[in-house]
Amino acid sequence: MTALMQNILELSISERIEMVEAIWNSIADNEKTATIPKETKGLLDQRLANHTQNPTEGSPWNEVKERLKS
Repeated sequence: MTALMQNILELSISERIEMVEAIWNSIADNEKTATIPKETKGLLDQRLANHTQNPTEGSPWNEVKERLKS
């Protein structure tokens, strides 16, 4: 474990949550500069098209979560 990570883990939970929010916001602020690999974009486009054509297929998140827990 790096020294930075050790220092982060010494922070209180509220301080760590603040840090995560700041990191997340910095990522969101740079969203336009982030690139998605062509393969990933193609896969996401395909999944969206499948959902659009068959919106009732699949499982709601709460069912998926319960299956994963069991």
